[in-house]
Amino acid sequence: MTDKPISRLSDIATEAHMRIQRDFEDINPIVGVTQNMRTQGVPADAMTIDCLKSGKRIILISHDEQPNLVRYQFSFREKDPTGQFELIELEKLTAQILYGWIERYFSGKTS
Repeated sequence: MTDKPISRLSDIATEAHMRIQRDFEDINPIVGVTQNMRTQGVPADAMTIDCLKSGKRIILISHDEQPNLVRYQFSFREKDPTGQFELIELEKLTAQILYGWIERYFSGKTS
């Protein structure tokens, strides 16, 4: 069903992923969607975007109670995320924003 927030997030991530692969040979993100939180009783879906080369991870979470908000955190694949997540409205999260996050975080660029 395309009106679910995780479906919208997947569309955004797909576009950003295609552009990153086209523009950067050294960044090859792996995007995954999981419902593990649901199996643990948390009404939310999660998406991870991983960089195997750097070990960095971007986590995006969509909670059923607040489908218009996305929680996100820049973390690492081999470390548990901290409890602190930033918030962005789903309608403001674009493929360009996600592209920028991936480019800057995975490549180590600060500008």
